[in-house]
Amino acid sequence: MTPSPSILVVEDETELAELFAEWLSEEYDVRVATTGEDALERVDEEVDVVLLDRLMPGISGDEVLETIRDRGLSVRVAMVTAVEPDFDVLKMGFDDYVVKPVFREDVRRLVEGLLERDQYDQHLSDLFASASKLAALESHKSAGELETSEEYLRLKAEFERTRERIEELESGMSERDFDAVFYDLSEVDI
Repeated sequence: MTPSPSILVVEDETELAELFAEWLSEEYDVRVATTGEDALERVDEEVDVVLLDRLMPGISGDEVLETIRDRGLSVRVAMVTAVEPDFDVLKMGFDDYVVKPVFREDVRRLVEGLLERDQYDQHLSDLFASASKLAALESHKSAGELETSEEYLRLKAEFERTRERIEELESGMSERDFDAVFYDLSEVDI
């Protein structure tokens, strides 16, 4: 049995932090931190998603985010804040940015979307690695050699399973999450 994804809620308003935790605890292992210092103690490799408030006394959410990225933790971070985004967000390493107020379904959808993006990224990376290996073999081995190689046939089958899983994930993604993964660079005026 695989463990439930782990979510860290970082919110200095204790009641709101507890509410988010309640909304998520049926499906996820939820940790709560009410200060930036506490967040940095609780975040580790087991955490899959961090919901992070920007404005907190002491260590701000921005500083927590920067420290998480500096540590190289493989975690999705969503800023969940009352702060309207400004151009400073361009330098920040978050995965999503949501302005409060947020409601139960908003929070649940946010976490689900971040977890799906993470899965998608992992599968896409696996697909490209398998495609490179297959291409290398196919350009240097004969068809007969390929057909008799169990390792090649196993890799080819794994490639197809991964491709199907990616298509499955794509079909379940919301338009917003899909757009976040494939941001249209033609929209940027450079």
